[in-house]
Amino acid sequence: MHSAIHYLKNKQLLWRANDVNSAHSNTQTTGFSELDSALQGGFPDYGVIDIRSPIGIGELRLLLPNIVNKQKHSPANLSVFIAPPLGLNAEMLAEIGLKLEQVMIIQPKANHDNLWAAEQSLKSGCCNSVVLWHSMMTVAQIKRLQLAAEKGHSQLFILRIPQQNDIPLPVSLGMQLQANHLGIQVDITKRKGPKPNKPFVVDMHTYWPELIRTEKAQVVNLTFPVSTLPKRA
Repeated sequence: MHSAIHYLKNKQLLWRANDVNSAHSNTQTTGFSELDSALQGGFPDYGVIDIRSPIGIGELRLLLPNIVNKQKHSPANLSVFIAPPLGLNAEMLAEIGLKLEQVMIIQPKANHDNLWAAEQSLKSGCCNSVVLWHSMMTVAQIKRLQLAAEKGHSQLFILRIPQQNDIPLPVSLGMQLQANHLGIQVDITKRKGPKPNKPFVVDMHTYWPELIRTEKAQVVNLTFPVSTLPKRA
């Protein structure tokens, strides 16, 4: 074995594609069995997770069980939300289990301040999870955020709308989401280890039964016979 490879392996800095067990290390449950199974354990404990999703399909609710779990069990117990496009419902956050006194919402005045706030939060060592809404990302920006996440042993979720000119980014995990009547359809675009061959649906009925449709909506025929229509005066 080459000395450089031997050194990297001893430092646990080398990942082999056929090493399935390595994909299980440093993960925490997502709170959804289907997603845990596809990710072989859950979300990465720290690093950058790129999520491309339309706004308002339940994308934040997909992350909240994991964020709650990290807030309970991580020494760094602050959860940060940066530049949410819509107001966050404090009652909903509290109902799912987040301690509101450990939640920080940041609304920078300029887009470039979003990245600065995320980087400072990640490397501070005070945050277990950071959720950032930001549209365009470059490879250099992702690398800086990845280093900050590793330094602070923190987790960054980037939520952004899918773009036609999206380029592959050096992230720990990449997913693309779509709405589904049972919850959310997930397509894993990047991860360690073998990825699912096709998209799958995460059933959200356990957490939010009122937000899903268990049956397809019925089509109502609104065609009336001509004889039943009112006559003009």
